[in-house]
Order: sequence, then structure tokens, then C-alpha cells
Amino acid sequence: MSFTVTAGAAPRVYSWQHGSMLSALEQGLSLATSGMHEVRITDGQGRSYSPAALYQVMFGQPAATREAPRARAA
Repeated sequence: MSFTVTAGAAPRVYSWQHGSMLSALEQGLSLATSGMHEVRITDGQGRSYSPAALYQVMFGQPAATREAPRARAA
């Protein structure tokens, strides 16, 4: 299945094709965190997601609320 990542706002909208959902998600998250506007990931069936929504579909929790592992006290 192919995935399309789009970003930007009219008249400048950029588009990239990916062969896997994970690579599309990786680029989508990277674009969103770098400040690109209107980042969307669309699958081959026309379903469109924001990077955060697709992350939640794939991994079951919002990307913004993930916590880094905490160090244990000695």
C-alpha cells in the first residue's frame, strides 16, 4: 500500500510518496515538529490522518503524551 504525506498551505503544498505507513509517519512527525503547517498522511484508500492521529492508531497512545523512561534512584 502507498502513503502520501502532504504539508504546507496553498499555493505551496508539498507531497511525498512512501511505501510503508511507518516511513510516512516518521516523515509526517518530522515535518510537524519542524513547524510545517497542514501535515497530513493519506493511505491508499483515501483515509487521511494528522501525524499525531496516525501515531495513536498505530501505537495506541497520543505522541504528545509519551513519557521517556525514568531513571531509577540508586
